[in-house]
Amino acid sequence: MKFLFQGDSITDAGRTDRDNPQSLGAGYPLLLAADLTYRHPEHEVLNTAISGNRIPDLLARWKKDCLNLKPDVLTILIGVNDVWHELGSQNGVSPALFEELYNILLRETKAALPNTRLILMGAYVCHGDATNENWDCFSKEVGIRREITRKLAAAYHADFVDLQKEFDKAANQIPMQHWTADGVHPQLAGHRLIADAWKAAYGWESL
Repeated sequence: MKFLFQGDSITDAGRTDRDNPQSLGAGYPLLLAADLTYRHPEHEVLNTAISGNRIPDLLARWKKDCLNLKPDVLTILIGVNDVWHELGSQNGVSPALFEELYNILLRETKAALPNTRLILMGAYVCHGDATNENWDCFSKEVGIRREITRKLAAAYHADFVDLQKEFDKAANQIPMQHWTADGVHPQLAGHRLIADAWKAAYGWESL
């Protein structure tokens, strides 16, 4: 089985060689790779996420960094930069365009890889140094893109992982700074939280 993780800096997590899909970074894909390969040496885990990516950046490199790799299980986490880049440099992606481009990406994936299992993870945003100044807009706009992702997951019979729900629930027990460094990028505990949410959606007991 080949597992591929795609997205932005949350998934990139400091990959040292972005031309090498086996460069996993130091985040949740690495944690999952340890779990997935522990008793299953035949499993292969790849990461082609790139920090700063928005949905159009993903689409532009999709054939090279996804379709050509032919994953059996494809996981995508995208959406926060489509908001963040608008707030920072007016280079974001509107909800309508986000949905259109994400739909194209999924349609092309289904056409090329009809048997690939899709796991779509919803974008999240938490209180932190990078988000508090524009919190109301940040939270609202990320939420819109999360709901678009949820809708597309249903349309393409994909699993949907509500990471916002997971981070909110975790913050009720331990303060948010334990889970994210700035409101977006996970601490190590946050990466474990994402990994556990992914495992629950995948059906870990089936491995």
